[in-house]
Amino acid sequence: MVDGTWLSSAFIAPEVAALRPDYRCVLVTATELRPGPGDAVSDALLTAAEDVAQAALATIPADQLPHIAAWREAFRAFGAKPQRTRNSAEALVRRVGRGVPRIDRLTDTYNAVSIRLQVPVGGENLAAYRGPLRLVRATGEEEFPTLASGAEVVEHPEPGEVVWRDDLGVTCRRWNWRQCDRTRLDGETTEAVFIGDVLDVEPGDGAARAAAVREALLQALEHVSPGATLDSRVLLAADAR
Repeated sequence: MVDGTWLSSAFIAPEVAALRPDYRCVLVTATELRPGPGDAVSDALLTAAEDVAQAALATIPADQLPHIAAWREAFRAFGAKPQRTRNSAEALVRRVGRGVPRIDRLTDTYNAVSIRLQVPVGGENLAAYRGPLRLVRATGEEEFPTLASGAEVVEHPEPGEVVWRDDLGVTCRRWNWRQCDRTRLDGETTEAVFIGDVLDVEPGDGAARAAAVREALLQALEHVSPGATLDSRVLLAADAR
């Protein structure tokens, strides 16, 4: 288990903050979670979120939803092509009409928050981390372990790509595009960190959005895992170091 100082050690590098000074990251750590296959509780959260997204999509395409559009702009700022590598919220919202896949209790829970609020949210195995979580621009030499055709392979991010990483390597590429295999949640995960990525749509409005993401994650996790120990922090690009 990562000790209690881990959350306070997470940071955003200045070169990332320079890209989006308005960026806010909601971090929620959780221990004593109840993992396992999806059930009626997690499915209800995801179904309700799909209903919210369906209503929004009735009047505007996914890529034009305000916060998703802001993330498309952020991706372009570091050279990613959002039509090819979509931010995680857009990728999920685009699947709403076809039915979002049910994966497991914890993944379905954070996906529900992401879809309902149209904010990129990820969840990872806290016990797999080594050293502090940090958001940096890659050199291109970092290792990113992933699966291809069922086999483990090691990729490398593009130089300048925005990535989350720890001491062992990259944990998520292109800010919130794809997570690595090493830290992924599974049916036995009891310790996790959830990461919500927030930008301004209008100047300064990201603060309220970050507060809503934090509250939604805490409520959803308490709902699916009563008795879990939760802690949270909002990282600001303005505090980059």
